Amino acid sequence: MTLELLSEKARQNAHENLAYAGEVSPRDAYGHLALEQNAFLIDVRTKPEWEQGIPDLTDTGKNPLLIEWKKAPDYALNSNFVSELSKAVPDKNAALFFLCRSGGRSLDAALAMTQQGYRHCFNVTDGFEGSPATNQQYGRPTGWKAEKLPWRQG
Repeated sequence: MTLELLSEKARQNAHENLAYAGEVSPRDAYGHLALEQNAFLIDVRTKPEWEQGIPDLTDTGKNPLLIEWKKAPDYALNSNFVSELSKAVPDKNAALFFLCRSGGRSLDAALAMTQQGYRHCFNVTDGFEGSPATNQQYGRPTGWKAEKLPWRQG
């Protein structure tokens, strides 16, 4: 799927009145990462969360960028987030796919980088583990893992 088609689909799913490229499914993000050289997955979870598993982009020839939005254990905002990401991806026309556990922190990161002038900041819906199920456990029925996309222990 081209960036233009992906962007149109993402805008249809965007949260109202928020300035960012929109929402994409984990599968659409993975597909675009596989097709587009200038596309990056930014996993904004914490180091302890990465130890539980990270997306495996081996088949795309890429690695996820692991940059904490908030730092464990107190969840303080990472004051270096913008500079770390800007250094890793200086091209403001790159497609940036932000991923967290369930889609909240990644939305905040997508909004922040849009404000920094990045044109294609997408939030990956339902994140790595999805929204909590009725038993309050993550990982079902939505998200990267639930869609059976590749991942590995961190």
